[in-house]
Amino acid sequence: MPFIPHTEADVASMLAAIGVNSIEDLFDEIPESLKIHALAGVPAGLSEMDTNRLLRERAAQDAIELNFAGAGAYEHHIPAAVWQIVGRGEFYSAYTPYQAEASQGTLQLIYEYQTMMTRLTGMDVSNASMYDGATALAEAVLMAERSRKKSAQRVLIPTSVHPAYRKTVHTIVASQDIEIVELDCPDGFLDPATLDKIYRESGEGEFSALVIPQPNFFGALEEVDALTDWAHARGALAIAVVNPVSLAVLKAPGAWGSTGRGADIVCGDGQPLGVPLASGGPYFGFLCCKKDLVRNMPGRIVGRTTDLDGRMGYALTLQAREQHIRRAKATSNICTNQGLLVTAATIHMALLGPEGLRRVAAASVANTQALTERLLRIPGVRAAFPGRTHFHEQAFVLPKPATEVIEKLAGQRMLAGFALGEDYASLDGDALLVCATETKSAADIERFAAAISAAVA
Repeated sequence: MPFIPHTEADVASMLAAIGVNSIEDLFDEIPESLKIHALAGVPAGLSEMDTNRLLRERAAQDAIELNFAGAGAYEHHIPAAVWQIVGRGEFYSAYTPYQAEASQGTLQLIYEYQTMMTRLTGMDVSNASMYDGATALAEAVLMAERSRKKSAQRVLIPTSVHPAYRKTVHTIVASQDIEIVELDCPDGFLDPATLDKIYRESGEGEFSALVIPQPNFFGALEEVDALTDWAHARGALAIAVVNPVSLAVLKAPGAWGSTGRGADIVCGDGQPLGVPLASGGPYFGFLCCKKDLVRNMPGRIVGRTTDLDGRMGYALTLQAREQHIRRAKATSNICTNQGLLVTAATIHMALLGPEGLRRVAAASVANTQALTERLLRIPGVRAAFPGRTHFHEQAFVLPKPATEVIEKLAGQRMLAGFALGEDYASLDGDALLVCATETKSAADIERFAAAISAAVA
């Protein structure tokens, strides 16, 4: 039930005090032609019982028994304790902790989250305020431009980065007159051996940053050391876009490159850390950086300090609240800190610990290898990018259009994968990106492969 504190008598008393007859009179400056008196297409109201029945029916339509899709949204096991704790009132409804004296619990949790993310990425600083992985990458690009003494207004992004991320970056930075140069990856990864040639063909010139995905959108591992060195040798920053679960078994971005300097900025989506798929959301982004760039980092940052009595305490640091409402002069206008999802990720990582996270990553790799071996035994099916090491995703070329296969398996309550043809014209319409996490059993893989085999036969 909605909480409406004012009775009809209260409303009448307030209207009389300001000298108007009705609430509608407060909006008399709006021309009648602009007012909408009825909403077309909105159905009649339902009772609570009928609403519950309708929602149960809708939920049943979305029931997927077997999910082998990834493409940026990953099905991982989430311990029951995670959301049982997150659902407690002090976490579930907590607002942004501007008042440190009233928000020590929330501030400590965010501080613990930041600590975990810096250890996972090998970076110096983490914030806790990104909407999702795509907008986090856009913010990383803006941050890279702000961090250079002489901005080049030009950033290089390989096509092996998630297509939705690239579209989001284009949308957000276009108004800042920043040129996004996309580097073609015909072999499914950004080849350092041909990078100079690709760069020359893109027009050369100075650039601010090179975006490096690991693993990339196709699940393949990029040659991150060589790419990081290439960017630094040209005076540019290296922006890493990573899957946080993969960092349990892969080199941390903070150690990329032969010089030990590592990536300068690291971002990605935290959804694999305790956030359910939930039919399309929610997500949260993370953003980490080296200490010398922290003044250009957007979003919330929590620090640990001591009070006047010497007791340990936590507070928002480096940025005043007013920074977030300074419009064009602000580092960023991101205010929502995705606190609920950050809480889930922190509890999830605390429950699993380093060893648990490594087991999740290792099991995902093993299941993807088993799935790959099984699918390649199906006549007409081949790997789109053979010879590369993959994390928990791989692209396959099918003897039939991928969209047809996806539709057939959907009828069997299976989510077959992501059709690549729309975003990658060179792969035509027969390429399918599939994913296997630790949630898949040998029986699941066999059942899925049998369904694929029947669909393409």
